[in-house]
Amino acid sequence: MSKLFNEDVVEEITRKGDRWQQSTGHGGKANDREFRTLSGISVEPVYTPEHTADMDYLRDLGFPGEPPFVRGVHPTMYRERAWTMRQLAGYGPPEETNKRYKLLLSEGATGINGIFDYPTLRGYDSTDPLARADCGRGGVAIDTLEDMRILFDGIPLEKVSSSLVTCQPICNITVQSMYFANARNRGVPLDKLTGTSQNDFLMETCMATAPGVLPPKASFKLSCDAIEYCTKHAPRWNPISFAGYNYRESGCTADQEVAFVIANAIACSEEMVRRGLDVDDFAPRLSFFMNGQSDFFEEIAKYRAARRVWYRVMKERFKAKNPRSLAFRFHVQTAGVALTAQQPLNNIARSAYHALSAALGGAQSVHIDGYDEALCIPTELSSITALRCNQILQLETRVTNTVDPLGGSYFVEALTSKLEEKILMLLEEMDGLGGIVKATETGWIHGKIADAAYEYQNDIETGKMPVVGVNCYRMDDEVLPIELFEVPETAKVQEKRLKRIKKERSDSEVRRALDAISRCCDEDGNLMEVIVESVQSLVTEGEITEVLKDKYGVWNPPLF
Repeated sequence: MSKLFNEDVVEEITRKGDRWQQSTGHGGKANDREFRTLSGISVEPVYTPEHTADMDYLRDLGFPGEPPFVRGVHPTMYRERAWTMRQLAGYGPPEETNKRYKLLLSEGATGINGIFDYPTLRGYDSTDPLARADCGRGGVAIDTLEDMRILFDGIPLEKVSSSLVTCQPICNITVQSMYFANARNRGVPLDKLTGTSQNDFLMETCMATAPGVLPPKASFKLSCDAIEYCTKHAPRWNPISFAGYNYRESGCTADQEVAFVIANAIACSEEMVRRGLDVDDFAPRLSFFMNGQSDFFEEIAKYRAARRVWYRVMKERFKAKNPRSLAFRFHVQTAGVALTAQQPLNNIARSAYHALSAALGGAQSVHIDGYDEALCIPTELSSITALRCNQILQLETRVTNTVDPLGGSYFVEALTSKLEEKILMLLEEMDGLGGIVKATETGWIHGKIADAAYEYQNDIETGKMPVVGVNCYRMDDEVLPIELFEVPETAKVQEKRLKRIKKERSDSEVRRALDAISRCCDEDGNLMEVIVESVQSLVTEGEITEVLKDKYGVWNPPLF
């Protein structure tokens, strides 16, 4: 055992702490104000060894790069390798986003973080009447392999790590296949590619839903097909990034964010083992996408608790042996939901603090939101400003000098343990429901998020949660101090390109490609194996989606 304090010391500190609380008024009822984290954890006025008395240093903390990885997944962390600065970018037709990628890389970004428009994310072609109005909005429009070629034209795929924000599996199975097919066409072997795909079935069934999405089981299958394919063919690629960020943006709490991503990862791991893979073949490439919210210390504790829970799940439940299988690796994006349309320049400060919590919590890569994201697609100025915030944090603040600088803080360690308890309770509850897919089918996940979202919004509207510029320190006659970004005309560009492609491509090859996808569905094969080849025929994403929906049916999420 390696307890930090002996019992006599703790008892003495407890006695003196009780006296201090009474003498200073903290122990009475005069002050009825509640001090709680965003997840509802009660916060004490001061923390002492009493609050970490049960902590065993080697069991519960250890050293950076060693079990249980609470202090970081690498021994030296940022002293030798700083987090990747991966700024989100995507809008309009692929030509325009290609320019933004190159701009960010030239200004010091160390990775690409590509986001796709709403039609692409939901499996529609740009010209589909149900989606045309959203073409190019919220991300870049991708319809065929030709668009993917244009999007990454002039960017060295074998040298630049790319994150594809293909949230929904129905999008990922096609767009990731296009990325891989484009790489092969350029002579880049898949085993040379580094990057990440989001590919999270909860995004399709619980978060950013569209009318008639794939049923949870089918969506989950597509997600696992990508994991299996990458394990075999693209071993340096992270085939899934469990999108806790988006869960949090939808309204869930910090403990729910972690519990849902880990429950999702458990289900994927069980499926991969069922398919005959060893856990250490795929687990090192499972990654996580987390939200950097405004409750500064809770966010830091959240990342640390996630690492400890993941380590124990992989070690005890799956008997993983590879240290990389046991390490919870994650990207952080600062909270979009915390940004305000009012006084938008305040968002620079908000996002910088969010990013600081990510750095102090040990993130592997960080995206900082643009100050105008509550109003529009980020302008070049706001994108560069966000990148500069990342660079200032990394180069000027010296937070990279030591690993886990808040390790040992009575407050942070106690909060980490409290969050771990709440996470484990949720995981146990989901196990009792039959796992994350069952919990989604029954609407349990939807209910949890809806309840938390309602409470969060109610706290803002009642003023219980202060938001500067919104419910306090308002400027009634505010004049917007920034220019809004105008998305370039996209639908006409994509329509013209699609019309040309459909005229020039071989109808017989398209038919064979779609028939191959259909047969793969019937035979319960790995769809990515087929679709990577099929997209060479310039079949569109919408055409592939039609086949998948025809074979698997559609599902409308339960409403609360």
